Amino acid sequence: MKKAHAHCDVPCGVYETDSALWAVETCQKLVEKLLALEAPAANNKQASLEYQNTVTRTVLVKEEYAQICKNQLLILWTDYFKAEHIAKWPDLHEKIWKAAKQCSVVKRTVNLDEVKKLRTLVEEIAGIFKASKA
Repeated sequence: MKKAHAHCDVPCGVYETDSALWAVETCQKLVEKLLALEAPAANNKQASLEYQNTVTRTVLVKEEYAQICKNQLLILWTDYFKAEHIAKWPDLHEKIWKAAKQCSVVKRTVNLDEVKKLRTLVEEIAGIFKASKA
């Protein structure tokens, strides 16, 4: 078996923003779900366990998807965008840096406004990505 070598994480030309957008949308839905949960009465042990289980699992998945979003953004930043893109969109590095940082905020909070900030940043980056391919 021969070992293949590539200069990036994915084959040339196979870049997309759908994964990052999907991940942030997932985070948003999970935060909405968490905010809608009602804590059961403290004396209902079974309901309390089910509630804690739901919260724990939902937070875990939210954090996983925030990391997926960050990973997808960093792949674009390090492998797709080139000097000519930075020349055309001089704030691109800052946008991606802010979005990556915002992924961390989404991971450590349950705040719909923070997820919406991330979504806006990811949508802006997706727009730049799309324009760069035109």
